[in-house]
Amino acid sequence: MTDFSRRAVVKGATALGAAGALTGPALLDWAKAWAQSAPWKPEKGAKLSMLRWKYFVQAEDDAFVKLIAAFTQATGVAVDISRESYEDVQPKASVAANTGTGPDLFWGLYSLPHLFPQKCVDVTDVADYLGKKYGGWVDSAVKYGKSGNKWIAIPICYSGALMNYRIEASKKAGFSKFPDKLDSFLEYTKAMKSQGTPGGFALGHASGDGNSWVHWCLWSHGGQSVDANDKVILNSPETAKALEYAKALYGNMITGTAAWNDSSNNKAFLSGDINWTNNGISIYVAAQNSAKAIAEDMDHAYFPVGVSGKPTELHVMYPTLIMTYTKFPQASKALLAYMLEADNFNPWMQSAKGYLTHCLNAYDKNPVWTADPKATPFRDVGKRTLTAGGLGSVGEKAATAIADFIIVDMFANYCTGRDDVKGSIATAERQLKRIYR
Repeated sequence: MTDFSRRAVVKGATALGAAGALTGPALLDWAKAWAQSAPWKPEKGAKLSMLRWKYFVQAEDDAFVKLIAAFTQATGVAVDISRESYEDVQPKASVAANTGTGPDLFWGLYSLPHLFPQKCVDVTDVADYLGKKYGGWVDSAVKYGKSGNKWIAIPICYSGALMNYRIEASKKAGFSKFPDKLDSFLEYTKAMKSQGTPGGFALGHASGDGNSWVHWCLWSHGGQSVDANDKVILNSPETAKALEYAKALYGNMITGTAAWNDSSNNKAFLSGDINWTNNGISIYVAAQNSAKAIAEDMDHAYFPVGVSGKPTELHVMYPTLIMTYTKFPQASKALLAYMLEADNFNPWMQSAKGYLTHCLNAYDKNPVWTADPKATPFRDVGKRTLTAGGLGSVGEKAATAIADFIIVDMFANYCTGRDDVKGSIATAERQLKRIYR
């Protein structure tokens, strides 16, 4: 592309959006053309700061840095990016909301904006702009993004929490494909342990890996924390069955999972200590770079389906909010819209190699989902996932329950023998009732 007029840049960029990244002068010229036509005009002298979760795929962060740099060059708005572990984003955002000072934008997890919805800038205009342009939002993203009738955050993406497993060990254990029902999955874990190739789920305070599997386990047995009216209904036979099932699984896991955080299972899988776990695609990406034999011998699958006959998965949502104390709301809105434009988001998603899954329907067609069949299952996690509140709302109360690891701790207490079924449920029930009172 040699003609860099605004019309030529926009036309060429659109054609390239799903095929590959604009780079160098082409990216900058596209960004400048976008800035000229965008509905949001940054305030004079605007400077932004964003706190995001710490990346798990280096190429994702590299692509992110490039698109932010082009935004700065095109608009003159400097953007300072800082990164924190999963567990640290929420407390830092809460402190900032309470004190009225800190980063302008927070890119966090699950229901983070709903912890302090009144402190989030109304971004309905950004959500409407993107939804109309890119085929609409998946239903779960709408639930995460809206509080009442307004959008308080922009759902950037999901990270799919799917089953990661070793192919040959599974075949040796008698499973030609990964089990898709609860009973067969339990038999699978027994067979894998008996032949010396066990797996493991995080039972420590792992915001992504821990929360995703215990909620799947609870929901797959018909248990729920709350009903559609946010009434606590945790104490049920279904919850007890979920705990018994989890303890049976725990008996087939490698030792030490009660202390695992979100990086522990990655390390254990790549070292060969475990042969199945739940995770994003980051294990596979890392294996492609440093353990090719493992990459060739692993694949991904959805969680087994439980009593409802439907998916009951919980995938990690990554929403971005703008704090009301920002001096630069227009610049902040411009940045969020810019991040999700096709010419940025498509190549960014490809750089993430499947670790990021879109919330806008148009991105189903991104080549990352078909170039490698091992990435394909991650394409649809936004459509499959339930939200953090289960049957209930996805507001401040659900956000608090997730952030406080109430369901994770309930499962850990029983699986490790710290408490019996009744005691584990009772403790979690009391905690939930304090939140949902």
